[in-house]
Amino acid sequence: MAKRQILLTNDDGIRSPGLHAAAAALSALGYVTVVAPREQSSGMGRSLPLSSDGVIHEKIARVKGEEWNIYAVGGTPAQAVQHGVLEVMSRKPDLVVSGINYGENVATGVTISGTVGAAMEAAALGVPSLAVSLETDKKHHFSYSEDVDFSAAAYFAAFFARQLLEKRFPDDVNVLKVDVPRDATPETPWQVTRLGTQRYYAPVMPKRLSWDEPGTFDYEEVADLKKEPEDSDVYALRVRRVVSVTPLSLDFTSRVDLGELERFLREG
Repeated sequence: MAKRQILLTNDDGIRSPGLHAAAAALSALGYVTVVAPREQSSGMGRSLPLSSDGVIHEKIARVKGEEWNIYAVGGTPAQAVQHGVLEVMSRKPDLVVSGINYGENVATGVTISGTVGAAMEAAALGVPSLAVSLETDKKHHFSYSEDVDFSAAAYFAAFFARQLLEKRFPDDVNVLKVDVPRDATPETPWQVTRLGTQRYYAPVMPKRLSWDEPGTFDYEEVADLKKEPEDSDVYALRVRRVVSVTPLSLDFTSRVDLGELERFLREG
């Protein structure tokens, strides 16, 4: 039997310790090809900007004490997946893993996440995919801090990657989104959840005197944990302190009765 082929990417960039931790854990399951953005690319969602240069540089990284060839792409996380699947790898991967991200990706903000965006692009290319994020302080979200312990998140990345490699998931499950509490261990329970519907992070207006000045948005956490349903990813992660496992679908269609909506729209 041919060795399983795993494409690993992220949105924090090719130098991220979270990416390297995932590579080490996933290497027990098959051959891991690392193709990730050249630069920090958080918040890119599934974007495919024409401004990306698409240049691919082969680099050397040390993973588990060995030298690995890894590939840095001039593009977004979703574009890194495209380059990985269509150019770098000699055959279509059996699985795409995106992460491990610095910071949780929960609730309605998942469409902003480059981590989730990369996994969604993989799913659109017909490859089962996994997006893994680790709860961290905001100060670490755009860092390569060595103070963050990725060991538990790496364990769960490999655990759920094995499930995706060995089992056929229901047709409407295109991505598994896994969010790991910062204090998790391999013994931490996990729970299947749904996306929280509250806003988790909200934009903070730029502070400037004139619109002619540069102005970038910051963000702040605004989640009201008391209003979170117990089956949401936010509640599982922040209140129960368990690993949240959320099935995502490429089908964004509202669950409204389509016939009823059509009748509503046609009424005079």
